[in-house]
Amino acid sequence: MNCIIDRATVDDAEKILALTKICGAETDNLSYGDEGLPISVEQERCYLESVLQSDKDIFFVVREGQNIVGTANYFTLLKRRMAHRGELGLCVRKSAWGKGIGHALMEKILAFVKNNAQVDIISLEVRNDNTRAIKLYQDFGFKKIGTFEGYFKIDGKLVDFDIMELKLR
Repeated sequence: MNCIIDRATVDDAEKILALTKICGAETDNLSYGDEGLPISVEQERCYLESVLQSDKDIFFVVREGQNIVGTANYFTLLKRRMAHRGELGLCVRKSAWGKGIGHALMEKILAFVKNNAQVDIISLEVRNDNTRAIKLYQDFGFKKIGTFEGYFKIDGKLVDFDIMELKLR
């Protein structure tokens, strides 16, 4: 892998939003399409600033030269009765698939969670036909705990997602 993984900064906001448009156009595995995330650069900057100030949340970017080719984020849930768990998300552009980036991002996220967030459970949702992502998550110990039928509706068709979790304690 010829990439560098670092914490995202507020200066990455524009490139991150551009990446969401690229990834959204390349796959139907994300919650957005080619429109990307429906937020402004300033909103993304504010979000990244809040993550940088948090000891329970993290946002990583994967840099390949001057480009960002992937992201991973983790956030701990805020409500008192849910603060023992958090959620993660990954996005890697198609040209960078198969290079070990997802694996490297998972290692970084899990190290952060274990050393900083110190939660009991990490959960995620993954399209149930996204076998590559499911295998990656299983390799890190995530287990399927259920299926959310019709989680997405794409082009008039309902798409099921598996709910997976990793118990840390």
